[in-house]
Amino acid sequence: MKPFVIIILFAISTAVFSQSKNINFEKQLIAYESFESVGIMDVDKDGIPDLVSGSYWYKGPKFLDRQLIGQVKRYGEYYEDFATIPMDVNGDGNIDFITGGWFEGTLTWKENPGNGKEWTSHLIAETGNIETIRAWDIDGDGTLEIVPNTPRKPLAFFKWVGPNQFEKYEVFETQGHGLGFGDINGDGWGDLISSFGWYEAPPDLRYGEWIFHPTFELGDVSIPIIVTDLTGDGMNDLIVGNGHDYGLFWMEQQRDAEGKITFMKHDIDPYHAQYHVLEWIDLDGDGQNELITGKRYRAHNGKDPGGNDEIGLYYFKWNGRTFVKNVISYGPFGEGKGTGLYFSMGDLNGDGKIDIAVAGKDGLTVFYQK
Repeated sequence: MKPFVIIILFAISTAVFSQSKNINFEKQLIAYESFESVGIMDVDKDGIPDLVSGSYWYKGPKFLDRQLIGQVKRYGEYYEDFATIPMDVNGDGNIDFITGGWFEGTLTWKENPGNGKEWTSHLIAETGNIETIRAWDIDGDGTLEIVPNTPRKPLAFFKWVGPNQFEKYEVFETQGHGLGFGDINGDGWGDLISSFGWYEAPPDLRYGEWIFHPTFELGDVSIPIIVTDLTGDGMNDLIVGNGHDYGLFWMEQQRDAEGKITFMKHDIDPYHAQYHVLEWIDLDGDGQNELITGKRYRAHNGKDPGGNDEIGLYYFKWNGRTFVKNVISYGPFGEGKGTGLYFSMGDLNGDGKIDIAVAGKDGLTVFYQK
């Protein structure tokens, strides 16, 4: 039996922000908690999306009532909860979630008991420091694989193979700060991307060898790195944020006469910092994806370049040549809203429009699309 997986279309006062001619958002502050991850899932099986962030889950659709999941260990300004990936791991029909963190270096899943009691934490693997985690269907079987980003540690992914069971697939001996997935060379297989280069997938993931291509060195960049064909030339490009410095950019794939792959860098926004997490989704329903991202608030406790700049959340619309920036929220702490490590998107109020749930050290907030 396969796990039931929710794929996120992946957080006192109310104010309305007008971003563009097309999309407006209404802001709702959910909590002042400083967890950096939020997931959308139906915790209590009532057919209505709930929010899960850190130690609590918040009952939809209003998110006014919250229940304790269990205490999350704190290390300074950080909580050991760097992702919230919904998955029914034990096959009991209740949605659990997968998480992990930097300080303990463990990939875990938290069991939804379905009865209001605290959730039990279960070890999947000891991986080393986890920057955050992503989930992609790497083998094309319809079920998501779990991929932790462990900078300067081995790159591997974990496949769910049955209730409470994951199988580890090793990819390469090291990876950088940054992680993406998509077909780079056009062979029909999804490749993995890190800041050090890209890892070419073999046709047989169980026994084949991944080939590392050190095509670029990007530094400490976003998780995820978005893989998509922006130019329409049949070759996938990359959208990348600087996670701990200034800059958001895209990299155009190019090939020479021998088929050698290189990338040309194009700036999207060099003026703002800490673009640590990106999402690529059709936000306005026009059939074309938009880029949603923002500044991770106090990423390294405010010590990164631009760490004390004003914070914001944005969507960028691709017009076929360049990206146009639209502001969802911007301003100083308490007015603007930044991101954490993992935010989620989905229709939270049943109106058919995609909303944004975003957590961070500046609180948990929902932006409803109007």
